[in-house]
Amino acid sequence: MEFESARARIEELRKTIDYHSRLYYDNDAPEIEDDEFDKLTQELRRLEEAYPQLITADSYTQRVHGEVSRLFTPVQHEVPLGSLQDVFSLDEVRDFDKRVREEIAHPAYVVEPKIDGLSVSLEYRDGVFYRGATRGDGQTGEDVSANLRTIASIPSTLKNAPSRVIVRGEVYMPREQFAYLTGLQEQNGEKPFKNPRNAAAGSLRQKDPAVTKTRGLDLFVFNLQLLEGESVTAHAASLEYMKALGVPMIPFYRRTDSIDEVIAEIKRIGENRNGLPFDIDGAVIKVDDFSDRDRLGSTSKYPRWAVAYKYPPEEKQTVLRDVEITVGRTGVLTPTGVFDPVTLAGTTVSRATLHNADFIREKELGIGDTVILRKAGDIIPEVVRVERHAGAPIFELPTRCPSCGEAVGREEDEAALRCSNPDCPAQRLQRLIHFASRDAMDIEGLGPAVLEQLVEEGLVSRIDDLYTLDRGAISVLEGKGERSADNLIGAIEASKQADLSRLLFAFGVRHIGQKAAKLLAQRFGSMRAVMAASVEDVEAIDGFGAVMAENVVRFFSLEPTRRLIERLNVLGVNMESNTTQVDQRFAGMTFVLTGTLPSMTRDEASALIEQYGGKTAGSVSKKTSVVLAGEEAGSKLRKAQELGVRIINQAEFEALLQ
Repeated sequence: MEFESARARIEELRKTIDYHSRLYYDNDAPEIEDDEFDKLTQELRRLEEAYPQLITADSYTQRVHGEVSRLFTPVQHEVPLGSLQDVFSLDEVRDFDKRVREEIAHPAYVVEPKIDGLSVSLEYRDGVFYRGATRGDGQTGEDVSANLRTIASIPSTLKNAPSRVIVRGEVYMPREQFAYLTGLQEQNGEKPFKNPRNAAAGSLRQKDPAVTKTRGLDLFVFNLQLLEGESVTAHAASLEYMKALGVPMIPFYRRTDSIDEVIAEIKRIGENRNGLPFDIDGAVIKVDDFSDRDRLGSTSKYPRWAVAYKYPPEEKQTVLRDVEITVGRTGVLTPTGVFDPVTLAGTTVSRATLHNADFIREKELGIGDTVILRKAGDIIPEVVRVERHAGAPIFELPTRCPSCGEAVGREEDEAALRCSNPDCPAQRLQRLIHFASRDAMDIEGLGPAVLEQLVEEGLVSRIDDLYTLDRGAISVLEGKGERSADNLIGAIEASKQADLSRLLFAFGVRHIGQKAAKLLAQRFGSMRAVMAASVEDVEAIDGFGAVMAENVVRFFSLEPTRRLIERLNVLGVNMESNTTQVDQRFAGMTFVLTGTLPSMTRDEASALIEQYGGKTAGSVSKKTSVVLAGEEAGSKLRKAQELGVRIINQAEFEALLQ
């Protein structure tokens, strides 16, 4: 390639890579697959190696990718969280070994799995979790301490801890959780996460820790960043040291001084990666001895003592034989492709979601087409591209609901087609399951399998039918006896006393989650007031937007909704809020609770704060108004003192309520 052509191509590649890098690292919403992105970066690297005079400091190859969101407090990393040089062939791994041996006569290596998640640092002081931050740009990250505290595997204290330690780990979403979450998103007509890595990143970088807590995240630690009061001299020894401290470590690693054994371990990990409960996208090879690492040094972006081998994605060719349409709880029509079975990532695949009409048109999919399948994140089967068209027309989704025959429509700025008939039979079972779920009316014993039995036997078709069930009808169901029937009737009866916020969430209004339902209940106090509210009334609630407000008003203005509410009211279901706002004395104020209060729980204190118009948060920042501290208050109290945030105890808090 001539010099000017190379310059033009390099500029084009940098713009394209920067665009996709922002989507991947900052927005957690990639448009292309990882291997496609890798091909772009490989081409850029090859051109820059051929024309080094065209390398610039802001090139993707010369800096750590990622930016710091304004939603979080920035954290300066004492030890930079750098990235690794990617290699894509075993020959490149051997080349890495040759370069190392030019400086180090007898190097030892550690080979470990490369967990596909979001890199974070965890800092402990005197054995107590002090702060956690994302990698960001490698020098500055985001303080996500409150969200990290919701991950059950991260210990709040360490065993036999040094005075100070910082470790680096990877927050990830287990495969089973990813499959569940994306299935739920599809069912609700939401855009599903592209892969487990972006699901983990999007979940960890939530403003509300309560959302993060529901996402089922986990973490593996793989590096010792900083250690005070102790000393270790090699990577493998540091892994064992961190394991003894009690942090959740990478599940396996191998130390060896043979490059042939390094290659063998890379192959072994690759052969077994489909059986792991988490996603990996490669294997990391690191020089073990820290003094050897110092001799090898680093470039402006990568250490010279480590590389990351990236596994190629597995793809298979098959034929699209049919498209089935299902209708979810919110009325979304989801097309599913039926293919000739192929073995992919260790399992037989014959079905894959086709998402929506836009996806089908973009791929120009028709019955009989030969397509390429792969598993997104090695979990969810997806169509990558059409390999050969069979000549059939592009598949068109139906204009009427396949369940009830009513017309389907597409709302502005939404890709999904939706049946708006609230009595659509296909939506009934899913709505019943949601209504009885733990976060909604919390009817113990009334899970999906039991509800499916009740629907199949004709005992239940609408939500209000649950409250007219009798003991005899339930006891004759397969697997149910008199005791089970009594327990279920008791649980259904108890649910009548649930707070209004639970009932509002149980209805499954689009875009109205638990928090929004709680805000509605607090603001209006009764179901009657919610039904009478205007779009302007609802939109005035802090945290509500125009779309949410319109959805609420539209749902409660429907005649089927009003009839259902009237029937539930007659049957004795509670229509009042137990947490109505008393006044707005805490309006605009954010409270953080820490420690153990003498005579009330944190949940009780939070409810009181919300009743008086305030908000609660999980971490202390400059925006915090008040810290309510009890006994054994830890790092939050220290952070409040450092920032000069007002600190009160329970007695002072109760005085504010008088």
